[in-house]
Amino acid sequence: MTDNLNYDVLIFGSGAAGLTLALNLAQERKVAVLTKSDLQECSTYYAQGGISAVLDGDDSFESHIEDTLDAGAGLCDPDVVRFTVERGPGSIEWLQRLGVDFSEWFNADGQRKPHLTREGGHSHRRVIHAEDATGRVVENTLITQARAHSNITLLEHRVAVDLITERRHAKPQDGDKNRCLGAYVLDTQSEKIETYLAPCVVLATGGANKVYLYTSNPDGSTGDGIAMAWRAGCRIANMEFMQFHPTCLYHPRAKSSLISEAVRGEGGRLLLENGERFMRKFDPRMELAPRDIVARAIDHEMKRTGADHVYLDISHKPADFITHHFPNIHQTCLTFGFDVTREPIPVVPAAHYTCGGVMTDTKGATDLPGLYAIGETAHTGLHGANRMASNSLLECFVFAKAASEDILKYTGSKHEQFDIASWDESRVTDSDEEVVVSHNWDELRRFMWDYVGIVRTDKRLARAQHRVDLLISEIDEYYSYFRVTPDLLELRNLTTVAKLIIQSAMLRKESRGLHYTLDYPEPSKNSGFTILTPLNAEQFRKKSQLSVTN
Repeated sequence: MTDNLNYDVLIFGSGAAGLTLALNLAQERKVAVLTKSDLQECSTYYAQGGISAVLDGDDSFESHIEDTLDAGAGLCDPDVVRFTVERGPGSIEWLQRLGVDFSEWFNADGQRKPHLTREGGHSHRRVIHAEDATGRVVENTLITQARAHSNITLLEHRVAVDLITERRHAKPQDGDKNRCLGAYVLDTQSEKIETYLAPCVVLATGGANKVYLYTSNPDGSTGDGIAMAWRAGCRIANMEFMQFHPTCLYHPRAKSSLISEAVRGEGGRLLLENGERFMRKFDPRMELAPRDIVARAIDHEMKRTGADHVYLDISHKPADFITHHFPNIHQTCLTFGFDVTREPIPVVPAAHYTCGGVMTDTKGATDLPGLYAIGETAHTGLHGANRMASNSLLECFVFAKAASEDILKYTGSKHEQFDIASWDESRVTDSDEEVVVSHNWDELRRFMWDYVGIVRTDKRLARAQHRVDLLISEIDEYYSYFRVTPDLLELRNLTTVAKLIIQSAMLRKESRGLHYTLDYPEPSKNSGFTILTPLNAEQFRKKSQLSVTN
């Protein structure tokens, strides 16, 4: 094993949250950013729609707050919503100073103004964007800035194995004292385990939507940060609220081709095969209803008619309007044989966003001293039971900035020294049954899609729990006897997250936001966060706790 690698701050994840934090810390701290693959391979890069913020004189903070609370179906923390919304304009100004080139238009007076679009759940045009590739433009800008900074070390092809904590890994142990000290990390190119130490560790690893068979997100969304934080003793909240994006391109080769919410925001219509619009039956806002409503409506119509998809049509708009606003979507659809300027395109819901996660405060701090979580990995109380469109990137910038301010107070130039236990591979061997991992991966994603998807029942959840318990036992045994691989680490994390989702869904005896169950179709009057508290990692399969907060 190589010598320990020491930094002031260790950040896992190279998306908007992780890189924003790094850039806000690097003037005063030595920072390492680790990512599983290439820097761009993150959910941010694939985000199409934009960033919600109050930038128009006709809009207001109060309106943005009200829309967010409404979309969150009664489970948002109002103070956190206000905290986030009021910091939106400042976040956009910061991005513009970095060089992010947002789309613009000329008003009646000939002035250049940012072009704002409207998406589901918003009562105003407040989504600033860079055509239909906002995430790509933002991510590339952040990467350019980070690469130019001498205090930021960017490390690709590093997969976190587990967090290093004082109680479990330091020698000698000091009673009940505990804090996060770093992480064991697999270098996938050298196939060696490295030990990274830092007085502050930040999880910005994204969500866990790869737990489902169909997802709009890249392969990296495997819940790594959530699973590691759980194993380290952090509380996890609201994991039953998994958002399914209503419109992903339906084609056998279109693996994760999201059709942006902005297409519906600019007039796109959802149709059945016979050309009938159906959203008016489900919500007066029709195609601009929040995502949970639209996704359930599509799911309902597909089951009712036996169809395997519905259609999204914006071809009634002028062709130059479509190609100007959605050049990348237009080109992607052409690749698969669909011309959005001339015809409806087939779409289907897919797992998109994890609304729950590691519990934090407004500084990004978790239950474990020295450990922070930001972005989709975290549960801040912003999203409640359903995330409103384009609030996700906003959350990344706001909470990365807030976390940076707290971390600069928490960390100093002197690091306390610990005798950290070495990673021990002396009793493991190379596996000759890698096929077991791939089969378990496929089984997990299929039964999660079938039993813990858009519409749930107690019976389906019980079946899923039985299946995931068997998988966890099998994977734990595999993890104990064989050298770790990226696929095994991701599968281990996904099964942990699947269990968290199932447990949370079984505890919520109501339908609310993204959690809809046929056994309890109405919302409860007394509802709060579903909080799972790990008594310790070994008791995970048997015990968890539901807290109701009002």
